[in-house]
Amino acid sequence: MTVNTLHRPTHRDALVHLEAAFERGDMVTIFGRCTVDYDGRATSELGPGDRLVVLKPDGSILVHTDEKRTPVNWQPPGCTHSASVRDGRLRVRSTRTSPDERLDVRFERVEQCSAYAVNDRSDLELVGSEEDLRQHILADPEILEAGFEPLETERQSDAGAIDIFGEDADGVPVVVELKRRRVGPSAASQLRRYVDALHREFGDDEPIRGVLVAPSVTERAADMLDREGLEFVALDPETGEPPVEDDEGEAEESEEADDGDRDDA
Repeated sequence: MTVNTLHRPTHRDALVHLEAAFERGDMVTIFGRCTVDYDGRATSELGPGDRLVVLKPDGSILVHTDEKRTPVNWQPPGCTHSASVRDGRLRVRSTRTSPDERLDVRFERVEQCSAYAVNDRSDLELVGSEEDLRQHILADPEILEAGFEPLETERQSDAGAIDIFGEDADGVPVVVELKRRRVGPSAASQLRRYVDALHREFGDDEPIRGVLVAPSVTERAADMLDREGLEFVALDPETGEPPVEDDEGEAEESEEADDGDRDDA
């Protein structure tokens, strides 16, 4: 991989560097003191600060501060990058037309500007996902329980898509919610909403079971499942078998965050 880096360049030198990088289709990083202005579906302004800007050849741009993992401003793939020197500042602009949006980063000072000739065509192989759990259960429904019969995946309800819908050995409808990590009460709440949605669809008198499948749950989640008449089955997403041991040392905050895995995947 070829890397071209300028340390504390003038705005003109940085401009030449950026134009060549955009032409080659390089990935670019710029660190310096800048302001950020966005105009499109809304408008926003970010005052002067030291920030890292990443411009990718797919057209995306990310503006990072020294806090948190998410960018404070960004544009998705499909944008066009350009650079210019205006009013004594280096301006980096990212635009797209559908919808009409523009992100301007104006550098008062550039500490470092790097261009990387990146070649990465490898696909991400995610091991231990909720889809792995689904496939384990579909291939061998008895790992959930004896007599379980999967009928649908991603079954639509007025509360959202149900991971697996099926029937137990007695023909009772079963809602199966999958989670790839240790989860807290919000996962139990999500399962409760799916069960309630099917009660509205089938009738309140129809018995419906709800089963949460995850490597482990917190004590608060276990208590809530018990109160709500819901069930839990511990399965490892990678193996499709009960975990060897639960990691009881995980913090509640991280467990709660994992409840959102399904929507982020």
